[in-house]
Amino acid sequence: MHYPPPKPAWKGIGMKRILSKDRHVIVQIISYLYILLFIYTAISKLLDFENFGIQLAQSPLLSAYAGLIAPSVIIVELLIVVLLCIKTTRLTGLYASFFLMIAFTVYIYLILNYSDFIPCSCGGIIEELSWTEHLVFNLVFAAFALVAIVLTEKGKGTSAVTVVLKSVLPSLMAVGVVVALFLSSEHIIKKENNFIRRFGQHPIRDEIAFDLGVNSYYFAGIADGQVYLGNVTAPLVLTTVDTALTTKTAIKIQLDDTDHLFRSIQIKVKSLHFYLYDGSVPVIYRGHLDDSIARTVSFEDGYFSQLEVMDSVNFAFRTQSAETKAQVLGKLALDQYQKVALHHGLLEKQVDGVFDTDGQLLRDDITGELVYIYFYRNQFLVMDSNLHLSRRLHTIDTISRAQVQVRSLSDGRHKMGAPPMQVNKRSAVHNRVLFNESNLMGKFESREMWNRAAVIDMYRTDRQEYLGSFYVHNRDGHKMTRMIVTDKYFFVLSGNEIVRYRFAQSVTRHFIKTGDAENLEQSRQQY
Repeated sequence: MHYPPPKPAWKGIGMKRILSKDRHVIVQIISYLYILLFIYTAISKLLDFENFGIQLAQSPLLSAYAGLIAPSVIIVELLIVVLLCIKTTRLTGLYASFFLMIAFTVYIYLILNYSDFIPCSCGGIIEELSWTEHLVFNLVFAAFALVAIVLTEKGKGTSAVTVVLKSVLPSLMAVGVVVALFLSSEHIIKKENNFIRRFGQHPIRDEIAFDLGVNSYYFAGIADGQVYLGNVTAPLVLTTVDTALTTKTAIKIQLDDTDHLFRSIQIKVKSLHFYLYDGSVPVIYRGHLDDSIARTVSFEDGYFSQLEVMDSVNFAFRTQSAETKAQVLGKLALDQYQKVALHHGLLEKQVDGVFDTDGQLLRDDITGELVYIYFYRNQFLVMDSNLHLSRRLHTIDTISRAQVQVRSLSDGRHKMGAPPMQVNKRSAVHNRVLFNESNLMGKFESREMWNRAAVIDMYRTDRQEYLGSFYVHNRDGHKMTRMIVTDKYFFVLSGNEIVRYRFAQSVTRHFIKTGDAENLEQSRQQY
């Protein structure tokens, strides 16, 4: 019987050496790729560390932990580079690279599928990549790391089961950490914010401007596709601009009684009527938008410093209590025998009850609710049409107590002892969303941008939730001075101009849908 000659032992040994050499070369190439990747990204982040921290703070997933994660990511990437450069720790470095890439991949997946908005990229090597392309990039590099791990472990004779356990279990842990950070950050930012803002991508756009000629206008209201403007230097002139900002008209209002010494006349437009008033004189006029005559509907019912029209016979106002000398909110009902009702428990005194409770009274024309936002503390009140308190909610800044100093004069009057720290400047409310121009800079924000734009924060009024922020840029050096909101548009006054922006879907999705709003309005009217 003929037997084939035995293979020389040196050939088997040689083949094993070749395979071992091939594995070693592949592992080295993958290690060098990771070394280049992490050195490049770490150095990029270090060279622009401030901007990297700002970008992380704008992340919908990690905002609350930006201050910790920004340096931690750089340190971890550099440590992995050291592990990969040393032959005896290279396998540990490969595992660390794999776990970190899995964490990055899960982060991007959550951004794309569960985030409130898609932020800008984080710069570095991914600056020119979209988020989807970055996801693919990470998956490819994770696969490279896994190949290098398998080849290295195989060369050491490690069993397949052990490799799977060493790879899968820590990967699941990396996934769990990222998801936990996401859920925790969402809760902190939306419920317990430590004053970190989120700026979404282009929440307002399509800027259109119209030159009004002078800078003394203010918003009186919006009705039937028209924006109505009052003018502090021509108090009896009601100006109309169409929402397309193409035409402007004006009418001169005629009062049925002019025998009053007015100080500061204001005009408000609600539905088909306009209202004219001056709280230093206890009188309210009402006129129809098709007519220039304004007739007295309330006289000597009470003095007030602010007024909100709820309907043709019901008004909410702010005044100073004759008993406590503190500011108080009240309701004026012209169809009731007892027309005026004061609600003393709404505005909470912290210092003097006057300066510390100063703020702005607003009405949501969609929900019928009233909102009062304090100027000097991080709180706003939401009330029903009878001024029953529905909820006390907070803005994202940390000033919970009004920082005002009050001096008592010899004649019994009070005045500010020092300029107060103003938290909230001006606000508008529409469709259960409060738009508030903040006066305080948050963490990771650019002072240069604050000098070039106003910052608008958005909040839900039906629950404690911060929705995000956006910039309204100055125009020719002029900051916005007034704002008003509709379901589609954000109007501002800046210098001599009225400017219209269109809301993106990231904002409008928080509004009540048209059908729900109509049902809510019908229920409110029936009530």
